[in-house]
Amino acid sequence: MSSDAMKLTVARIGRAHGLKGEVTVEVRTDIPEDRLVPGEEYETEPASAGPLTIAAVRTQAGRWYLRFDEIVGREAADAARGVELVIDGEESDEDDAWFVHELVGLAAVRPSGEAVGEVVDLLSMPAQDILVVKEPNGHRAMIPFVEEFVPEVDIEARTVTVTPPYGLLSGEEPEATGETRS
Repeated sequence: MSSDAMKLTVARIGRAHGLKGEVTVEVRTDIPEDRLVPGEEYETEPASAGPLTIAAVRTQAGRWYLRFDEIVGREAADAARGVELVIDGEESDEDDAWFVHELVGLAAVRPSGEAVGEVVDLLSMPAQDILVVKEPNGHRAMIPFVEEFVPEVDIEARTVTVTPPYGLLSGEEPEATGETRS
């Protein structure tokens, strides 16, 4: 395997929790219960922060909390904030899984090809992920990242096709009724 293989982020370390080195993590995988398990070792981004080995895992109210063998105490936990746990891209076994770095910068278009804006982020929310599209006027539209509203992601064409419900995009006109205006 080449060392320049694409790295995929499984989780990003958030705030320290308590005094013993436990941290919250922002999950970036569809299968956290398979990936975030005690004994699992992860490379990190930046690489100098790792590798990190998961010592303990717990979830509470939809949040994930991890402890690592290498992070002991609140100070070390605070220092690890923002570090990403990464795997080699070839290891990904998630179907239709998109990663933030793959989506950011893609053009958001309607099925007709009309440009809507540019993807600037992907937010992980409890119900589903949210695609953040920056429209030309600067407005940020939050589009639920579900097949109904984002039917196609074409990495090669650098586009994301969106069919958001009425009102999510700024400046939308109600659909024309076929009447002519004078």
